Amino acid sequence: MHHASIRSADIHRAIAFYEQLGFTVCERFTTGYTLACWMEGLGGRIELIQIPQPKPPADAFADEHYVGYYHLSFDITEVTSDLPSWLKNIKENFTEASRNQPELIQPLKVLLEPTQQQIGDFIYEVAFIADADSLPLEFIRNLTKN
Repeated sequence: MHHASIRSADIHRAIAFYEQLGFTVCERFTTGYTLACWMEGLGGRIELIQIPQPKPPADAFADEHYVGYYHLSFDITEVTSDLPSWLKNIKENFTEASRNQPELIQPLKVLLEPTQQQIGDFIYEVAFIADADSLPLEFIRNLTKN
């Protein structure tokens, strides 16, 4: 996959959010009517697009009847040996960043604390957070030894 595209109410807040997760801007451009960029990190690439006059997003995480794209998922098996500790560090980083730049960064909103989940023959640690526009992001770590 080349990238996943995310529409944002404020591209500067979205960039600051994803930078806290370790993404870096690799290209800035316009889509003809608005600001956009590609960011790379956690083994993937995302595209952020600023939306003029944005409407609030649907609550894909809490609305059990929601239909459509649900979330992005980042496999951090190679990044950390412990999802709860990783999330704790990320939360602390967001808290500190929100003190230093409250206009750009808010404290991290955790939608689902780390939990174990069996999917097929594999056991995963799974956690969900909300991005700068309240869109759900999943972080997954494979606990099964291959």
